[in-house]
Amino acid sequence: MAERAALEELVRLQGERVRGLKQQKASAEQIEEEVAKLLKLKAQLGPDEGKQKFVLKTPKGTRDYSPRQMAIREKVFDVIISCFKRHGAEVIDTPVFELKETLTGKYGEDSKLIYDLKDQGGELLSLRYDLTVPFARYLAMNKLTNIKRYHIAKVYRRDNPAMTRGRYREFYQCDFDIAGQFDPMIPDAECLKIMCEILSSLQIGDFLVKVNDRRILDGMFAICGVPDSKFRTICSSVDKLDKVSWEEVKNEMVGEKGLTPEVADHIGDYVQQHGGVSLVEQLLQDPKLSQNKQALEGLEDLKLLFEYLTLFGIADKISFDLSLARGLDYYTGVIYEAVLLQTPVRPGEEPLGVGSVAAGGRYDGLALEEKVRTTETQVLVASAQKRLLEERLKLVSELWDAGVKAELLYKKNPKLLNQLQYCEEAGIPLVAIIGEQELKDGVIKLRSVASREEVDVRREDLVEEIKRRTSPALCIC
Repeated sequence: MAERAALEELVRLQGERVRGLKQQKASAEQIEEEVAKLLKLKAQLGPDEGKQKFVLKTPKGTRDYSPRQMAIREKVFDVIISCFKRHGAEVIDTPVFELKETLTGKYGEDSKLIYDLKDQGGELLSLRYDLTVPFARYLAMNKLTNIKRYHIAKVYRRDNPAMTRGRYREFYQCDFDIAGQFDPMIPDAECLKIMCEILSSLQIGDFLVKVNDRRILDGMFAICGVPDSKFRTICSSVDKLDKVSWEEVKNEMVGEKGLTPEVADHIGDYVQQHGGVSLVEQLLQDPKLSQNKQALEGLEDLKLLFEYLTLFGIADKISFDLSLARGLDYYTGVIYEAVLLQTPVRPGEEPLGVGSVAAGGRYDGLALEEKVRTTETQVLVASAQKRLLEERLKLVSELWDAGVKAELLYKKNPKLLNQLQYCEEAGIPLVAIIGEQELKDGVIKLRSVASREEVDVRREDLVEEIKRRTSPALCIC
């Protein structure tokens, strides 16, 4: 080792001598002579053992952009920004990373794709997954209720990249959002109009915009027999239908997510349908789907949406597609996705989809307001059917007498949905639901407001179970 160190020092000194002669503009012969000595010393030194080669590459799922590619990008952005401004939008910007808790729980199964950063200065941070949740956080912090904004920036997803299909871990999103209280489907129609204007202006080929509604999906799941707790995960499976066959989706629903084959087949009867406003009208006559309140509201809004899209002159670009699900948890109403269409290779063939190029939807209640509880209520006593006021009064009295902090709504026959919404707004963690069947069985259905999970608890065990679930965890330090 000492001999090698001495040799390395000789190489260093000889290298300095060569550089010095070059700076002094010595004769070529003298420089060549000293360079030869340097090479001879390096040859004696031999290859660098133990030193790893340094590989120059971009991180997986990212790429560089050449000046020509950047020029094209700038032209595309100019078209997009021009359209956004034509529709009266303002521009904002937000940090590339957010507090981890801001992003947690907003993306359903896609939450696993969020890039978490190491603890920096006592804050747990994550790279933004999209521009929508940061926008909701921006609204809440600035106490804004009405704004039409656009935002163009990079987002990050810890996904398995497929570069040849344009699937990256770092990419740009061009967001346009309308926040506020408006009459149904007017802002939704404008967003679809903007999407069509941009895709037409870019002249990138024929496209089709698929539309659906989360309420229709949820109503469909309900009548098909999907448990409430599995709505979102089954929605995520349906969302894969543009990439894989129905059989593969069905196998996932049954094999991985626990649906019966009969329930999955019932879903398949619906999600393989697509068409225009005529399909909306057909489903409004569906004897089961039309009886579901959520689905009915969604279908009626879609019918109204098609009226506005006709006035905007873009109805021919829109397809009502029951397989469109959009995997993100925060969508609550109309959802849409634009796909490019290839020209058929031979006459008579169907155009082939080449992937989604734009997407969006309605999301209500994502303003991220911090819920400040003004009461300490542990449970709301609720009823699932009418004429159960006396039973609610008896149960809430039992809970009060046992020291449980409980409430009930002051209506004879409140709707179950209204009772559940009250809990969410007030931050009440549990709902004790009385129904006719529960009374016969001597149980109370206890529902977690956050997870929507329900369990039957014997009436005599209810107090203990409520206290167990709502008491603060014991910390031994």
